[in-house]
Amino acid sequence: MDTEKLRLTSSEIGSLWGEYVNGTATDTVMKYMYSTIEDEAIKEVFNQAIQIFESQKKHIKTFIKNEGFPIPIGFNENDLYLGKQKLFTDNFCLNYLHVMTLHGLLGHVTSLGISVRKDLREFYDACDNDGKKMYHQTIELLLEKGLFQRDPMYYPDEHPMLITSQDFKDGYFGKGRTLSATEIISISFNLKKSILAKTLSIAFSQIAESKEVRKFLTQSEKTADGQIQALAKIMQGDNLPVPKSLETEVSTSTDSPFSDKLLMYHMGFLFQAAQAYHGTGLAASMRTDLVTTYETIILQNIMVTKNWFDIMVQNKWLEQPPLAPNRAEISTQI
Repeated sequence: MDTEKLRLTSSEIGSLWGEYVNGTATDTVMKYMYSTIEDEAIKEVFNQAIQIFESQKKHIKTFIKNEGFPIPIGFNENDLYLGKQKLFTDNFCLNYLHVMTLHGLLGHVTSLGISVRKDLREFYDACDNDGKKMYHQTIELLLEKGLFQRDPMYYPDEHPMLITSQDFKDGYFGKGRTLSATEIISISFNLKKSILAKTLSIAFSQIAESKEVRKFLTQSEKTADGQIQALAKIMQGDNLPVPKSLETEVSTSTDSPFSDKLLMYHMGFLFQAAQAYHGTGLAASMRTDLVTTYETIILQNIMVTKNWFDIMVQNKWLEQPPLAPNRAEISTQI
């Protein structure tokens, strides 16, 4: 079988569609940040990231076009107003690029995992390699500038240990045990992502033109802050450090460089993506208080996402992905 001649499946088209829309949204934000960054080292890594996506976007458009599907609208220069006041510090921009690179890496691996056609597998393999290079670059630069926040340090036991008590699951009222290293993985990751989401909510609420959008972003900031406090309380209960906040990395500018459509889409993307990471944290949790915390956070995010969906649809900002054929509707047209 010639895998180069296979038609792309619904999953493969869906991955390309998502990569394009999400990628153009992030790319638009990066182009604004690039225009304001003063630090030459940070500016250069942003330049590389923008060039990498420009190449990826061309390949994605070719794949979609060759299958006869329309190219998604996504985001473009109509959603970007350059020459506006500086909204973020250079340090925040670097943190933003690092977190969005993590999103990209996970997205590329997922897309590779559902791809069958050889040329598409090779494309996502190349995307993954580019993402890994950017991941290394952003970490090295964050470390060099003393900005990277490492996770808590643990001290080794003398021998491997086995769980011997049901109390291992109990995290309430000090009866249970301290956090395991496997639980810290998700807690730390989710804290850092929630801190970024809160900071962007604050920044975006300052610059949004629509009162409805500003209200949503203010509510998003409160939701993210509550989730940070809930996870931080669990960490602090075991005398473990919590990643520092980034609110002071946002200026007082109210001069918007982005369309409200982009502001809304970006926040929706972050809350929807967070659901997968919170689900992973829930699956890895063996302490009852941690399980309850994740369940509460997931329900909160569902409510935020519902509100987000209503606003996006009402304003005709939400682009529809390719749908399965409606056989019942087709049959009535004969």
